[in-house]
Amino acid sequence: MWLLPSFRACLAWALLSLVLGMELSLQESFLLKALGLSTKPSPKAPVPVPPVLWRIFQKRKMLPSTNRDPVDACRVEEFNVPGNIIRVFADQGHFIHSRQPQRLLCLQKRLYFNLSVLEEDEHLTMAQLEVKFSHNSYHTSSQGQGFELRLYQTSQLPLREMPSQEPGRKLLVEQSFVQLHKSLLFNLSGAAKDWRTFSRNLGLILEISVSGRDGASALGSEGLQGLCTSINSFLDTSLLVVTLSQQCKASRRRRSARYPPVTPSNLCRPRRLYISFSDVGWENWIIAPQGYMANYCLGECPFPLTAELNSTNHAILQTMVHSLDPEGTPQPCCVPVRLSPISILYYDNNDNVVLRHYEDMVVDECGCR
Repeated sequence: MWLLPSFRACLAWALLSLVLGMELSLQESFLLKALGLSTKPSPKAPVPVPPVLWRIFQKRKMLPSTNRDPVDACRVEEFNVPGNIIRVFADQGHFIHSRQPQRLLCLQKRLYFNLSVLEEDEHLTMAQLEVKFSHNSYHTSSQGQGFELRLYQTSQLPLREMPSQEPGRKLLVEQSFVQLHKSLLFNLSGAAKDWRTFSRNLGLILEISVSGRDGASALGSEGLQGLCTSINSFLDTSLLVVTLSQQCKASRRRRSARYPPVTPSNLCRPRRLYISFSDVGWENWIIAPQGYMANYCLGECPFPLTAELNSTNHAILQTMVHSLDPEGTPQPCCVPVRLSPISILYYDNNDNVVLRHYEDMVVDECGCR
């Protein structure tokens, strides 16, 4: 019988741990939902962070948070478009090897970018295709031979021997170029929006050929093969997509005037609170930052309220009534009155690298309300 109390204690502890675990799991799911995620990501093969996302993240990180207009978390200033979520999708397409190769055509490639991870309430504001070549791939010739690039939107499943003018393809881009060591950027916002609203996303067809029949003939077969090999070996494509989530507020918040800190420690004011993502078990899918200073509001709102407490007229009247009837009317609450955004780089549930700007994440000022 002496084992019974110990057993009961163990059982009670197990039940308590189970309840606490369920509550933490429920709170985590709510927080993940607020961050725009259905479940906690678990990247299997993390890919490198695209340089453009690092640049934007570092720029946001270095912006001062005091004595200036607030950062608009619902706009990507680098591209001058509305948005708070930036993704870079890797190409999942394949090369098309025709049984009847054309003399001037260097390559045909199907480009496919899986945009299904975009939520229904996300408004697509920009889609930019980058066609990138290695610095080592620039092949020059005495004739200064160039290339012609054509990009088609596919409206039916492509065939490997599909000629360039076969129905089912819409020409989106046609451009000539010479130097391969520069990235070529193309605005595909229209095609990306079309995929989400009217038609299925069947991808794109990229064709690169040697420009000019006369110049190609002068090069000969070996020269043409050398030019085409340089393209085939170093071609890399990606699609940068900017979206605006429904939760993101379109208008900037005004920041209230800054006042000298209130001396008494028990008055309403911001308190320091650092949130570490490793403490909540999120370090394996959040790339940066490792944590951030979130802060919180704490303190009293006593009568009479002063300007330093950022009080509203309603709060001032409420404190007056509270001083006359403490039992019937509560004091105003100490709450955030100015918040600022942060940026987070993370892997989503499809192992895509995402840069997202979140509003109202850092408490900058508190007030009595």
